[in-house]
Amino acid sequence: MTSPVRLGVNIDHVATVRNARGGVHPDPVRAARVALEAGADGITAHLREDRRHITDADIAALSALCAEAGRPLNLEMAVTDEMLAIALRHRPHAACLVPERREEVTTEGGLDVAGQQARIAPVARALAEAGVRVSLFIEPAAEQVDAAAAVGAQVVEFHTGRYCNLDGDDRQVEFIRLTEAAARAEGLGLEVHAGHGLDYVSAAEMLAIAQVRELNIGHFLIGEAVFIGLDAAIRRMRAAMDAAA
Repeated sequence: MTSPVRLGVNIDHVATVRNARGGVHPDPVRAARVALEAGADGITAHLREDRRHITDADIAALSALCAEAGRPLNLEMAVTDEMLAIALRHRPHAACLVPERREEVTTEGGLDVAGQQARIAPVARALAEAGVRVSLFIEPAAEQVDAAAAVGAQVVEFHTGRYCNLDGDDRQVEFIRLTEAAARAEGLGLEVHAGHGLDYVSAAEMLAIAQVRELNIGHFLIGEAVFIGLDAAIRRMRAAMDAAA
């Protein structure tokens, strides 16, 4: 029997609400604690170069919380010297390398590993040598999967935003694309994760892809928390995933 698909909860947008007014409320570390108690298997946080939501102090506190709870922290980060130094200082369970542009509202697509192997490979190698699991956030495309394996990643997280924004035949075509990329990744020895834009329905649909071992979900859950509470939103997501499995 295979293990249940893991649920990573991204708490970035708790920090976004906090930073909109300043001060200390709502506290993303408290949100992470609630998430773990509600059934999250790990915490994801994106320390952006402009610190628009999660801050350096948050990462330090989240690292301590996850270590105490015995749960993994997945640090999303740009491929920069500054972020590499921060990751090496905190040594999270995993570092997910993502594309990042200052003007974007949210991550708009996958990392172009195929076009940036020379830049990404040394960062991936430094993280791996420090005992940090290396994940790459990529589009479900053969050339990106192959490049991820070539630079030494252990995990690929497929960008599901396009799938979530489509409907009808276009949605089905994208699902096939995700399915084929997942099979290719597994064949190359890469663990498969998925995330971006997922809700109760689309998260459950991702579990029809046999190779998917983890979903990372943030914005939807924080939005749901406004109406039903974070604990209830995560428990409902966990239940939807378990039912689909």
